[in-house]
Amino acid sequence: MVKQIFTHKIFLLLLLSLLLMVPVQSIMELNRERQAYRSQAIHSIMASSSGPQRLIGPILVQPYTRSVTVEQEGKRFVRQEQIYRNRLPEQLDIKANMEVTPRKLGIYQAQVYQTRLSLSGRLPTAEQLQESTPLAGDDELVAGKPYLSLVISDARGINSVPELQLGTQRIPFAPGARLGDALAGIHAPLDSLPQQDGTFHLELNLQGMNALDIVPLGKESTLLLAGNWPHPNFIGDFLPSSRTLSPQGFEANWQTSWFASDMETSFNRMMNGGDSNLSTFSVSLVQPVDHYQLNERAAKYALLFIGLTFISFFMFELLKGLRVHPIQYALVGMGLAIFYLVLLALTEHLGFGWAYLVAALASVLLNGFYLSHVLGGPKQGIGFAALLGLVYAILYSLLQAEEIALLLGAVLLFATLALIMMLTRKLDWYQVMGYSAPATTWAAPQSSTSDTNHQS
Repeated sequence: MVKQIFTHKIFLLLLLSLLLMVPVQSIMELNRERQAYRSQAIHSIMASSSGPQRLIGPILVQPYTRSVTVEQEGKRFVRQEQIYRNRLPEQLDIKANMEVTPRKLGIYQAQVYQTRLSLSGRLPTAEQLQESTPLAGDDELVAGKPYLSLVISDARGINSVPELQLGTQRIPFAPGARLGDALAGIHAPLDSLPQQDGTFHLELNLQGMNALDIVPLGKESTLLLAGNWPHPNFIGDFLPSSRTLSPQGFEANWQTSWFASDMETSFNRMMNGGDSNLSTFSVSLVQPVDHYQLNERAAKYALLFIGLTFISFFMFELLKGLRVHPIQYALVGMGLAIFYLVLLALTEHLGFGWAYLVAALASVLLNGFYLSHVLGGPKQGIGFAALLGLVYAILYSLLQAEEIALLLGAVLLFATLALIMMLTRKLDWYQVMGYSAPATTWAAPQSSTSDTNHQS
């Protein structure tokens, strides 16, 4: 009878642990829904301001017109065909200062920035353009007015009309990049191609959100970017050659050339309708802690967490000779599962660290109060509450130490097994399960020597 009760309880505890994963999975789904709400809020902010910005340029464009005769239904027509020759800068130096201001929509926020960009460098001159490979049928081409194009992914972020300084000329920009319907931006109309002096300079105030990408178009390109956001994430195809991070902000310096980026080939491929992935200098403004990601990681440890708690509970029951009903296990398990819901709800208002502390304290106090009655006294309840608090502390360490989480988890499981083996090393499992352990008897060896009667 005792054996059956013991076996049934182990089976019920395993089943209960698996059943408790159902509400935990529901909480994880709720966490994903809240992440989706955050994404919707960020898109709402983007819809009313401007999104992540991608800057390509400046690009020197020389348009040409060519008359082409076509034949249709036996009739000949002459139509005008537009051809564009795009030339990239010989030198491109960019200095940028980024002022980040978090913008909130309800409980969600996005990082909106104002960037003051100073672009300077050197454009190819008319003589250099003539020395380049000519277009087919150059004799039939009629040159139009050249212009300098600047591609900006979200033109709504342009706060003021910039002005181009080309040599001694000052030329205001006009709307439209004029590099195809798919590319937005601005352009500066030129009277002619640069003759002797191709140096240029322009100032641009640009608003964006969350990320900034700058395409290094120059044969030699540099970018010096400073900002007041303490948590930048440097991504893209090139990492900064140097960077400085502080609680007040960051400063980073990039440098590259066509030898590393093969930019001219990539840009021409993009303009011909091919692959549009250009190499970039990129920075994203990330939150130091993704609360929803930490909540999801915490919930992934739920089975381990509940299992360790049940094992500890079961060890109290065995070593102290107590009888705990499976419903009492279920109530303790539900208290552990609700911890993840409380953690998610508080995280959106307090941040993950404070939310975890409050939710863990609430769970420890609730279970400690309940178990002080179940386990027969406040001393046992306080002891179990202390053990539960230790498990919560270990779980928090696992969440914070992402790089060594596997190592810490393996050490925790090994230490738990070692503790169970140490505590039960003298436990008579036959007696616990209701068996009578067989007695071992040792028989003395029989003498093989027989008495011999001697006749006198």
